[in-house]
Amino acid sequence: MRRCDGVSRRGFLRAGALGVGGALTLGDLLRAEAASGVGSSTRAVINIHLDGGPPQMDLIDPKPEAPAELRGEFGSIPTNLPGLHLTELMPKVATSADKFVFIRSLVGSAGRHDAFQAQSGFAAQDLASIGGRPAMGCVVGQLLGSPDDPAPAFVDLMQGRGKVRDSARPGFLGPVHQAFRPDISHLFQRELESGMKGELARLGAKAKGAKLSLAEGLSLDRLEDRAGLLEELDTIRRHLDESSDQVSAQDTFNQQALNLLASGRLAEALDLEKEDPRVLARYTPPMRESELAMYTSEGPEAARKLLLARRLVEAGVRVVSVSLSDFDTHRNNFSRMRQLGPIFDHAIWALVTDLEERGMIDDVSVVAWGEFGRTPKVNENGGRDHWPRVGMAMLAGGGMKTGQVIGATDRIAGEATERPVTYQDVFATLYHNLGIDPATAQVTDPTGRPQYLVGKGRVIREVI
Repeated sequence: MRRCDGVSRRGFLRAGALGVGGALTLGDLLRAEAASGVGSSTRAVINIHLDGGPPQMDLIDPKPEAPAELRGEFGSIPTNLPGLHLTELMPKVATSADKFVFIRSLVGSAGRHDAFQAQSGFAAQDLASIGGRPAMGCVVGQLLGSPDDPAPAFVDLMQGRGKVRDSARPGFLGPVHQAFRPDISHLFQRELESGMKGELARLGAKAKGAKLSLAEGLSLDRLEDRAGLLEELDTIRRHLDESSDQVSAQDTFNQQALNLLASGRLAEALDLEKEDPRVLARYTPPMRESELAMYTSEGPEAARKLLLARRLVEAGVRVVSVSLSDFDTHRNNFSRMRQLGPIFDHAIWALVTDLEERGMIDDVSVVAWGEFGRTPKVNENGGRDHWPRVGMAMLAGGGMKTGQVIGATDRIAGEATERPVTYQDVFATLYHNLGIDPATAQVTDPTGRPQYLVGKGRVIREVI
C-alpha cells in the first residue's frame, strides 16, 4: 500500500518511531528552501554547556601560588604542552592538550543562569521586542537547511537549566526554525531543583521532548489513519488559501518530517544500543553512581551524551547542544568538582579522540563552556559563587590551530589580564568553521531589517 504522497505505509511507519507528536514537531522546524554556500558539506558544531557555570581555577586555570583560601584543594599537573598546567581533575585532557584550545579570558557574561548566551552570543534582552536573538543552531538551520537534508539542522539535547529556560530558542526567526528536542530522560537523568521543577511544569507541553516510541495505546494502523486525516485537512487548507506562503511552507516542513522519520536515520542515531560496546565503554568514566556529590549532579553515564552528539553529527545534524550538570557549586565546591571534573575531562577527551580516529576532527568544531565563571574566594559554605567578570572555554576540532592557550588572568583567576575573548568572538569562529562568513552573513528579522549573526564578535585570529 502506498499513500498518495508516495511514501509507503511500511516506510512511514518504520520511523523508529517518533509518533504523530514527534513528526509534527519535527515538521515545524524544517526549512522550506535550500540555501547556497556549503550546504552539502559535513561541517558541524557540538556545543557542550557546563550547566551552572564552571570554576575556571579548578579546571583549566590553576593558581598554585594564590593564597590557600583562594586556590582551593586541587593541585596542578603538567600537560603534553610545555609550560601548560591544568588541575589534577583533568588528567585525560592533559595527555592530549595539543588537541585543544584553552581560553582563560572569556569575558562579557550577561550573568544569567541559563545557557542562552552560550547558544547565541547575545544577552537574553537583545532584540526582545521582536522575539529576541536566535540560537546559533536555529540560524544555521535557516541559512544552510534544506528539505532534502537527512536530519534536522539543529538538535538540542540540553537538560537542566538549558532546557527549562528554553535557551536554544529560535528568537525572531520563529518556531519554524526551532531546535528538534528528543526526549532523552530515559537515558540520562538530571534531577531538578524544586524551583526549576515549577518552571518546567509551567512550560507544559513546550518543555516536553519528542518521544522515540509510539504513544501508549496508539497502534500502527491508528497512526496511519491520523496521518491520513492530517493530509486531508492540509488539502482543505490549501484550497482555502492557495496564496499563503506559510501554508505551502508548512506542507513542505511536514513532508520532510515524514521523509526523515521514514528513513529511520535519526531514530537510529539516538539509539546508543546500536553503538559498538567498546566505544560505549570508552565514553564511560570508571566511577560509581554512589559517588554523586549533589542530587542535581549527573553521574558518569552523562559522558555518553557526547557520544550521542557524535552519532547525530554522523547522521547529518549540523549543530548539537548538550549539557553536563551541575556546576552551580555555591556549596561544597570541592567535593562536587571531584566528581564533575573527571566526568567532563573523560567525556571531552573521549569525544575529541573519537572524532580524530574517525577522520571527523577537521569537520566538527567542539566548544565547552558555561554561563560564567566562579568566584576566586571560597564562601562560608565551601562553595564558589557566580563570577561574570571572567570565565573559561575550550575549543577543539574544526580545522583550528590547537595546542595553545589564549588569554590570561591575574594571580587569583579573577580578572582577564591578556587577550579578552567574548562569547560573540567564539561564535564568530564557529560560524567561520562552518563556512559562514560572520562579517557578512545576515538573517532578516520580522521588521524586514537584516541582522548580523554576531554583532561585534570577531573570529579568534589565533586559531584560523
